[in-house]
Amino acid sequence: MIPLEDNAGDIIGKAQRGLGISDSELAEKAKVNAQTIRKLRDGDFDESVLRSVAPVLELGAAALSEIAKGDWRPEKIEPLDGLAQFTTDYNGMAVNAYLVWDPATRAAAAFDTGADSKEMLRFAKHHKLDVQMILLTHAHPDHVADLPGLREETGADVFTPSREPVPGAEPIDEGKKFRLGDLQIDTRLTWGHSPGGMTYVVSGLARPIAIVGDSLFAGSMGGGNVSYRDALQNNLDKILTLPNETIIGPGHGPMTSVGEEKQHNPFFAAKIQS
Repeated sequence: MIPLEDNAGDIIGKAQRGLGISDSELAEKAKVNAQTIRKLRDGDFDESVLRSVAPVLELGAAALSEIAKGDWRPEKIEPLDGLAQFTTDYNGMAVNAYLVWDPATRAAAAFDTGADSKEMLRFAKHHKLDVQMILLTHAHPDHVADLPGLREETGADVFTPSREPVPGAEPIDEGKKFRLGDLQIDTRLTWGHSPGGMTYVVSGLARPIAIVGDSLFAGSMGGGNVSYRDALQNNLDKILTLPNETIIGPGHGPMTSVGEEKQHNPFFAAKIQS
């Protein structure tokens, strides 16, 4: 079982950095001392302190408390004909890649490569899938590490967000549509973690799917390295407005769903429910 990508301390740290709030400033606004903030971020869970800190960081206190206590993880995504997740190790960090295919025609698309695409290629061969496209969510090294090998083995066309060029890949912008047998793949720009992070929304299977890269994780999100505010807003506007049953395939951590994240993701639960 893939663990959550972030614990409560990670989430607090991401929100602090994104909002530019120092330990001393957070302590003052939450009416606690700075040492307590550091202990909380290091995993020393104190629910009363956490509930004081959460609103200062614009986080949902109940959702953050659930994660801190280990009381929540997303419901297991039942096997879906047309979707497979592959998790590989990149310098000690687990990273995800995906195959999506049309069950009728066996036409398939790979989303990112992970550190090693061998298992993905074995799966495709075993299930007689024709990998026609490689769609990159963003160009960070852990997500494109085995692009040369995957491209060579499949002969597939490679597409990358235009804001994050990759040698040999065709740049695409938001609104680009792809056909994959009877499936449709739409593109939504969900930048903020990276300059051109792209979410791919697949329709035509038993459930819609959103492959989101590092824009969103189960119970968390990618760090807003480029723009924290834009990362938040893009996730709210372009991912969490999808139907609740939409499966979310993140770049790290377990798969989840739009409905789960609207209720249990500390970055968004309070905003959506307010």
